[in-house]
Amino acid sequence: MPRSPLALLDNCHRVETPEGIDLVLKPAGLVPRALAFAIDLVLRAAILLVLGSLLAMLGQFGAGFGAILLFVVQWWYMVLFEVLNQGRTPGKQWLGLRVVHDDGTPVGWGASLVRNLLRFVDLLPFGYLFGALSCLAHPSFKRLGDIAAGTLVVHRERPAAPPALPEVAPEAAPVRLTLDEQRALIAFSERHAGLSAARREELAGILAAPLGTPPALAERRLHAIARGLLGQA
Repeated sequence: MPRSPLALLDNCHRVETPEGIDLVLKPAGLVPRALAFAIDLVLRAAILLVLGSLLAMLGQFGAGFGAILLFVVQWWYMVLFEVLNQGRTPGKQWLGLRVVHDDGTPVGWGASLVRNLLRFVDLLPFGYLFGALSCLAHPSFKRLGDIAAGTLVVHRERPAAPPALPEVAPEAAPVRLTLDEQRALIAFSERHAGLSAARREELAGILAAPLGTPPALAERRLHAIARGLLGQA
């Protein structure tokens, strides 16, 4: 079945969890991924420079040990950070990116090893050409290593700041409220800025009816009780 034009423009990666919840992931494009890789490249070069300077004082033993460290830093830097730091190398963390499996689960040792060992293929024939072409051609911006490993580089969702409640003195509810009533009252106070004056007055009248509050004072009192329920002074 052909995809609609809207589907072609939508580069979100949607996953349905076993619980039936739709998980929306936002794949990272070529530019942020390249910047993250450049940051990690600079950090690796700095690590090798410092270690090389120290090991140079140890003569032949330092040269042999330096070769081992070169292998470890070059091939395990990415893997260790991705697996042990929630899919984030320092460069990815700086750019707000992380590596996950295609189903949104945290990346594991096997997948991280595959995607990073195949990086040499993405580097061919020069300057990461194959990797860049793969990112540009794939709908989820995957390079060849990601395709083989079943991984995805996505933007990390940043937690949204809680909505600001109106500045009124907190007040305790005069009657016992059920959990649903508390949620409705707090939701009204959090959403007040996006409601029209008429809609706020209508909802405030409904919510304040059990409180015995006059309509003229209903909205302000609801905000005060909401702040009291949330423990905001």
